[in-house]
Amino acid sequence: MTPPDLTLLEQAVKLLEEDQVVAIPTETVYGLAGNIFSEKAVSTIYSLKQRPRTNPLIVHVAALEEAIPLVKEIPSPLLALAKKYWPGPLTLLLEKSSVVPDSITAGSSKVAIRVPAHHITHILLQKLSFPLVAPSANPYTRISPTTAAHVEYYFGSAIPLILDGGPCKLGLESTIIGFENNKPILYRQGALEKEIIEQTVGELTIYQNKTTETPTPGLAARHYAPTTPTLLCERNAIGAQLEEQCAVIVFNEAIAEVSIEQQFVLSESGSLFEAARNLYSVLHEVDRGGYKKIICEKLPETGLGAVLNDKLKRASSPLNPHQ
Repeated sequence: MTPPDLTLLEQAVKLLEEDQVVAIPTETVYGLAGNIFSEKAVSTIYSLKQRPRTNPLIVHVAALEEAIPLVKEIPSPLLALAKKYWPGPLTLLLEKSSVVPDSITAGSSKVAIRVPAHHITHILLQKLSFPLVAPSANPYTRISPTTAAHVEYYFGSAIPLILDGGPCKLGLESTIIGFENNKPILYRQGALEKEIIEQTVGELTIYQNKTTETPTPGLAARHYAPTTPTLLCERNAIGAQLEEQCAVIVFNEAIAEVSIEQQFVLSESGSLFEAARNLYSVLHEVDRGGYKKIICEKLPETGLGAVLNDKLKRASSPLNPHQ
């Protein structure tokens, strides 16, 4: 583990205290961070991302104890999860206290909070006197960034500082869990698998969004998307979808009928963990490769495979939902 550059950390602290935004590394994806109490910083984040103000932001704190003043209570099943998986890729959706600005919750009475596991961001949070909001450091609906280079590509000099913490260890967004009617609710699938969470809290109810409201990030039909038209399909259907200048992303085994130059393998060893870590980086590479179409092989529908399929389904959603 590389020790953080203390000079850059102090620079980040100064910028954040001055209501500016800084790109930070986490174990999931890179975030665009700002002071939760600064309307200027929050507005800058929404503006840079071109994100609707109806889409709330996730608060990042250094430890469970720092989440307590931000919420009315933590239901015991969710507290058990926090004690077990924080720091880590788990976000809890909780009733907010009066100190949390409505501007970061899209007017909702609930706030999403997590404790990130990356050592650089952990030290940064410890040095600050306020929590951070830190949505993924990418324009709204675009591919999430898992390296500092991805953030640089998106924003360039529009961000005064990018803290480079290397490639993200997990490469997928955090899992979001809430609590309604005495039941734990899964709002967003992420790096912490549903099956693992259920070992602590029992069966999860899957959130069904039947309104236009966005209680948490990551629920938009089109999300995590390349600019290149993208299609998710079963392996045996890929051949029928092939055309010139087409890239194919496969799980662990190349397809004989497709040239090697066109194929991108997520994990030669067949590891869903490795596939998750590589997915966004591969999508970034392919999206800039001059291809006219991207075809993604559907992964095994278990554990992280189900999470990856959800991300790819949203990435392949048409710009017009009626298409």
